[in-house]
Amino acid sequence: MAVKATELRKGAVIIDGAKLLLITEYNHHTPGNLRAVIHMKVKDLRTGVVSPMRLGSSDAFEVAYLDRKKAEYLYKEANGDYIFMDQQSFDQFPLNEDLVGEKMGFVKENTVVDVTFHEASAIGVELPPSVTLKVVESEAAVKGNTATNVKKEAVLETGLKIKVPLHIHAGEMVKVSTVDGEFQGRAN
Repeated sequence: MAVKATELRKGAVIIDGAKLLLITEYNHHTPGNLRAVIHMKVKDLRTGVVSPMRLGSSDAFEVAYLDRKKAEYLYKEANGDYIFMDQQSFDQFPLNEDLVGEKMGFVKENTVVDVTFHEASAIGVELPPSVTLKVVESEAAVKGNTATNVKKEAVLETGLKIKVPLHIHAGEMVKVSTVDGEFQGRAN
């Protein structure tokens, strides 16, 4: 079903040729008595590339149907693929490192996440807003650096490196934002 460009909104996923494009910005502009122009920024869901797009009001696109399923992250293969298992059918499937590599720093083994599918092929992972991970390594705090908001580097159990306050030590559980990778506090 084709949808006119004027009916599209931010967050919609459209099909452009063989590409699946997520609309990240949408601006409908009508300058004076001229024809309407739509400026969008779209993210290719398979490659992760963000690019601008300029459309006329009569342009039409096919809206993609996406399916989300719960899947458990099992392990990482030597070739870089991440192996997941569907929670309902118990089928295992790989996700390419290029597709989900950045996000996997927030996911430890045996964690259940939402995986997005398009026409039976997995195209991405959706994470919760924050996750709780264990600090396995952190620098020693230097005495006298507590007057300001000084942070030190810490390595989490997934290998992700983040900046934490000086009072955080190895072995503690911390809450981390999956949006920007920022420390949010100690976990209870």
